[in-house]
Amino acid sequence: MIQRAKSLCMRGLPLTAILVMAGSAGIAQQQVATPVLPVDKPLPPPATHKPAAVAVLADYRHDDLLWENDRTAHRIYGHALEAVEPPSGSGIDSWGKQFAWPFADRQLRTGDQHGYHGEGIDFYNVGTGRGAGGLGIWRDNKLWTSRNFIRHRIRASGGEAADFEVDYAPWPIDVGRKVWETRRFTLPLGTHFTRMVSTLSSDKPGEMIVGIGIGKRTTGPVAGQMSADRARGVMTWWGPEDGAHGRMAVAIRVDPATIVEQRDDADNHLFLVRVRPGKPFVYFSGSAWSKGAGGFDTREKWQAYAASQRLDFSVPTR
Repeated sequence: MIQRAKSLCMRGLPLTAILVMAGSAGIAQQQVATPVLPVDKPLPPPATHKPAAVAVLADYRHDDLLWENDRTAHRIYGHALEAVEPPSGSGIDSWGKQFAWPFADRQLRTGDQHGYHGEGIDFYNVGTGRGAGGLGIWRDNKLWTSRNFIRHRIRASGGEAADFEVDYAPWPIDVGRKVWETRRFTLPLGTHFTRMVSTLSSDKPGEMIVGIGIGKRTTGPVAGQMSADRARGVMTWWGPEDGAHGRMAVAIRVDPATIVEQRDDADNHLFLVRVRPGKPFVYFSGSAWSKGAGGFDTREKWQAYAASQRLDFSVPTR
């Protein structure tokens, strides 16, 4: 093992990963045995190598809210960022994740989350689109979206599931309506899918058409490959090869009974669903990295996984 560790160090694998491989054969079999990119300034070691689902408010980075489990990692943006990096929006960011233990908070604290420091990477660019499962109100062939979240409540972190809520301030839908939202995010261990429970309120009665989307060009100027199965409520996106970074993969799952149609706008692939003000509805957003956890190195593997997951669209009781 000593000789193997020397070899891995020479090839750039972080010491934390080598120690896990030395100390636990079971975990070692699930880890990537060689660095997927050249390592630039390895992250400080985690407090533990135990898998955990966590939600963290990064108040040191304009209130980004991070969540991850053993397979996938994400971020949404707080109100404070709007003044620093305009335009900023309510799309969902997705990070490439390599190992089962949490890394996103340590990665963000480096000030260079876009670099590869041995455990994962952020090369997904949300922009003003919906990213990996953001939403908006569809009216007059246009998607009307909120700004960044204004309040948050972390319900659980550090154990079997990350669970939190955020509020979005009222935003205009054309000139005749305002809408605001509370959304609950739940990501348990062992899945690539975050469960989202959205409650949209409005100053006017009547149903709304909500667009739930995947950004088209989030890993470079070239659009990825999208596939939509309306009958099953499954949309998948397989990103283009981004040099040595590899690819990102995204999927959304919605209740097929609520779908009006599948549409695109300039920035997003969308499922349009019927929603009533004040009535919560459930959808799921998932992502993976072609060089990371899960082994999704082909489009076909990602599509098969996204379509096969048994997901519950009933609204959970509090």
